[in-house]
This record gives sequence, C-alpha cells and structure tokens, in this order.
Amino acid sequence: MPSKRAFYRNNPNSPTLTHANGQPISFVDVRSRFDFRSISIGRWVTDDERNRAADLFYHALVDLMDILQGPETLISLRGTLSFQYGIGGQPGVSAHYLPSSRTFSLAKNAGPGSIAHEWFHAFDHYLGTKAFSDIDSNIFASEAWLKDATPIPHPINDRLFACFRAIMLDADGNEPSELFLQSAKTDREHNICYYSKPEELCARAFEAFVQDSHISNNFLVAGTKASDEAKMGLYPQGEQRQRINVAFQEYFLVLGNALRQETSK
Repeated sequence: MPSKRAFYRNNPNSPTLTHANGQPISFVDVRSRFDFRSISIGRWVTDDERNRAADLFYHALVDLMDILQGPETLISLRGTLSFQYGIGGQPGVSAHYLPSSRTFSLAKNAGPGSIAHEWFHAFDHYLGTKAFSDIDSNIFASEAWLKDATPIPHPINDRLFACFRAIMLDADGNEPSELFLQSAKTDREHNICYYSKPEELCARAFEAFVQDSHISNNFLVAGTKASDEAKMGLYPQGEQRQRINVAFQEYFLVLGNALRQETSK
C-alpha cells in the first residue's frame, strides 16, 4: 500500500476533504466525482489500504484538475478511462497505463509521484484519434505528431502541437531538443529504446509542468528536479522547461475553458 509516511500536499484552493460524518474518502467518491468508466480493487487489498489509497488518489486528481484548470470530465477523459488499484502489479512498477483497455493502474505498493506521468499517457492516447485523422487507435498523439500524421484542423489541436514542438524540437523548431538528445543518449548507453520515445518524452515533460505549478502534491508528482533522472537530463531543464511550461499552460487554459463551456450547457 502507499507508505504510511505523510505525503506533502499544498493546494490553497482545495483543503483536504472528508465526509460530513467524518468518514474517509472512498473509491466510490472518486468514481462519482470524476466519472471513471469503472474502478476495480484487487482482492488482496485490505480496507485500510483501500481507504488510504482512495484518499491520496482523490486529492491528487483534485489537484491535477486545479492545475489544468479543467472540469472533472478532463480527468476521466469524458468517462472513457478506467482505474484499477492493486490488480496486476509488476515488481518495481508503481503505476502504469494499459492502452488496450484504456486503464490507469496503480499498484498496491505504489510510491509517490507516479500519477501525473501515467495520467498523461492516458491523455496522450485518448487524443490520438481526436487530433489526427489517419492513425490507428492504439497510437499516441505525440507519436502521430512526430510521424507527420494528418492533423485534424482545430485551434485547440494547434496548441497541442505547440506543446509537442516545445518538447521534441529546439527553440527554432529545426533540430531535436536537448531533452530528446539526452534521452536518446541514455537509451544508447543502456541499449534500450524507452526514454526517447515521444510518449515518454511528453509524459516526463508534463510531470515537470505539474511539479512547477503553484500546487504541490508529491503523491501526484515528484522527482523532476533533483532525482537521478533529472540530473541525467531526462526531464526538461532551463529555457526549454520554461517554453514547455508556457505551451502546456496555454493549451490547458484553452482546453479547460472549452470543456467548462460544454459542461455548462
């Protein structure tokens, strides 16, 4: 289960919540508020583990929603995203996203900092067929952009592509970015192809954007500044990080406004 240590959280706009009767937040509350397609809990998860995980996950999603300035439907991707806790975990993997079932999975022993990364994988996957017209449904939008798939014309998509450009290309837009170069170097050193994949570059860039926000929650995100990976250049640094943050800020501001207008009708 998530460690008994206290996770750091600071969101001035949203205090930690409990029910009026003093009962803890549950996964029923998570599904009710964010409209996940389904929520499944592993059979070996105890009541204490389930309650603690639900509280941490709920408040992480509240903070993510505030950072992105969007409604609940953004978090559950219009109710298409499922969630699992304590099911099908792998050693050393605290969270993962399953494209085949569009499921966000959090391990029973999940550590802090994994939520933002895996949520963006789900978001990136969801946007594939929303931003491009000629791709397989299993392709991430970031990969489709890098492969020059045919974009669906829309001002919001243009801002999404600006995010990808800031992540994967240099300031002039002509050469690979420093983030990509450092990620490709790490892949070569370890004889793998992982860190330089477009979906991984973008998920780590999104983590940095979330951690740099005015809201702090180290169950939502951690490690983009002082971790070993950050020191290796696997997270955006310096001027590129600023460009990425601005691009994400502008994109989610426009997207959030559009979704709020839609839900208010």
